[in-house]
Amino acid sequence: MRVLLSTIGTRGDVQPMVALALALRDLGQEARLCVPPDFREWIEGLGFPVVPIGPELRQTASAAPPAGPRVQAPPTPEQRRRMLDGTVAVQFATIPAAAEGCDVIVAGGALSIAAHSVAERTGIGYVYVSYCPVTLPSPHHEPVPVWGQAPADGTAGNVALWDEDARRWNDVAGAALNSHRASIGLAPVDDTRRHIFTDRPWLAADPALGPWPGPADLEVVQTGAWVLPDRRPLPPELEKFLDDGEPPVCVGFGSVRAPQGVARATVDAARALGRRVIVLSGWAGLSPEDDGPDCLPVGEVNQRALFPRVAAVVHHGGAGTTTTAALAGTPQVVVPQLYDQHYWARRVGELGIGTAHPPTAPTAESLTAALDKVLRPEVRDRAGAVAGEVRDDGAVAAARRLIGTAP
Repeated sequence: MRVLLSTIGTRGDVQPMVALALALRDLGQEARLCVPPDFREWIEGLGFPVVPIGPELRQTASAAPPAGPRVQAPPTPEQRRRMLDGTVAVQFATIPAAAEGCDVIVAGGALSIAAHSVAERTGIGYVYVSYCPVTLPSPHHEPVPVWGQAPADGTAGNVALWDEDARRWNDVAGAALNSHRASIGLAPVDDTRRHIFTDRPWLAADPALGPWPGPADLEVVQTGAWVLPDRRPLPPELEKFLDDGEPPVCVGFGSVRAPQGVARATVDAARALGRRVIVLSGWAGLSPEDDGPDCLPVGEVNQRALFPRVAAVVHHGGAGTTTTAALAGTPQVVVPQLYDQHYWARRVGELGIGTAHPPTAPTAESLTAALDKVLRPEVRDRAGAVAGEVRDDGAVAAARRLIGTAP
């Protein structure tokens, strides 16, 4: 079987696809990836062919500017529609060639708009995957904002909010989707969101961390989280830092935009509690802004090896980082920024394995309070207990299911 794994997202969307590619290869199948060019060198180094799609995304993750008149205004609805039209055009131009010779397309992320149409046109299988329960329609939760709208206030009820969400999908993406479908000889669709998600989407989230609430109109297949089996050793300077004292606090925001000054604030908060700090630079280029011996800046690193050895992780609440910290049994302080990160922040608090930062800009004082809460022994004990319930074999389960259900 040849499988195309397609997404236009950042690391949080791409890395699970790489985990699935590795699982498929271990089972004797072939995989190729259609992902943003930022990830091409890394994935080709693992031995998989890559078809780059769209522009590089790294520049979008620079640290957020301080508040003030220079802050760039969010895009208007018309600007957002033009940006969407552009990405839909790129997808329809790129994915058909990437899918040539494949038996099935697995598409991840809400903006993977063209993949189902390409699969339909070429007569191959199609699977849509989400990494978070609240991105899929259910009467048990409200929609997450996808199109820049304000978060729902919940007064209308979840069913009505999801109906409104479906109309918004049609209004924003329907015309571009159907225009390109017509150009390749396909009939228009009248429910854009359902066309992309299908009636049987997959949910690549751990059931202990992000359970599918069900029942719902969709027949959701929860495979478990697709966790990358990273076996890289930690750099020698990081090993030495870890060995030279008590477990430090770790702060990182992955491939998303970080709040202004969050690294400096975390350093100050950790010091106030007598802790050292590891700063993961990520795409935002975070830096401790300090050359003190109790701070260590680190670039790309194996988080599965690092997180079990730190006292707490301060992060943005991406599905991957939340799952990795949970697997490690390490308390978390989640500072959510957008999309599904607010859900993961809430789940961390509900499970008792950490806390969600208030919906304000993080400061040394607010992070001191949050870290003081999660560094207590009872939180560490609870995080350890939950770690025993979290699984890391979701990608293998998904690969086996894909092999068994592909046409």
